[in-house]
Amino acid sequence: MNNLRLATLRFSSLATKATGSLGKRDFTRSLWHMTKKPATGASNDHVTVLNVHKPSISCTCGCNVHTKAEKELVECLAEEIVAERKVQKGKAVSSTLDGFNVKIVGGDVELIKETEKEKVVVSFNVNHTVDTEEEPEVNPNADKPELGEMRSKPQFEVDIIKSGTTLSFTCSYLQGEAQEGEYNDVFSIDEMSIFEGEWNDKVYAVAGDVLDGYLYDLLLNYLEEKGISQEFAEKLSDLATAHEHTSYIGLLEKLSKFTAGGK
Repeated sequence: MNNLRLATLRFSSLATKATGSLGKRDFTRSLWHMTKKPATGASNDHVTVLNVHKPSISCTCGCNVHTKAEKELVECLAEEIVAERKVQKGKAVSSTLDGFNVKIVGGDVELIKETEKEKVVVSFNVNHTVDTEEEPEVNPNADKPELGEMRSKPQFEVDIIKSGTTLSFTCSYLQGEAQEGEYNDVFSIDEMSIFEGEWNDKVYAVAGDVLDGYLYDLLLNYLEEKGISQEFAEKLSDLATAHEHTSYIGLLEKLSKFTAGGK
């Protein structure tokens, strides 16, 4: 899957440091500065800049004046939104996933599959779930710095409901690659519980890492039969990434409108 978010170092820090840690929300605008076309007579080692339309800074309130910070923020947001939309193109959030219907409310996402015998619900929230898959080395002298892919890998709940009883699993994505002799699992079971009616904080739950190994494997097989396979988890991360990115662009647009004085 192509990058949905470019994680970049702030341009000012690159002027004094050869390397640095990548932030989760460092603006793509920094990349715009790093690849800006030089003036005539300057070094021509960089690629051509994005052609970004800068909006008018005239206030909707009629004063035609903004503070310096407001003006710079609106200009930065215009560039950021254009850059984010370029990498978002063609990556819409699907309304279904492997037989599950997808329901989205804000940062919450719920996938539901229902039969006559049972109901399977997968739920998660995309807030604070985005990070780079790898921490690449950054060479400030490179024409095109190698940047990590930003992906959403949220902790998710799986509820299997039968006749008012719920078997519930809390699952998380595994970090890093499997070592030799290990299973190449995408996610793990963090916790399991079973309860009648609605969940409350008195319900007993057992941690996945204290379960008998054979029982743990059988539970993973059980989840796979219900549609929660390792492949499904990969697709779930794709869906979460697409929704998080769409939400991020929406936030930038609202911030731009708010700063420019729109309603």
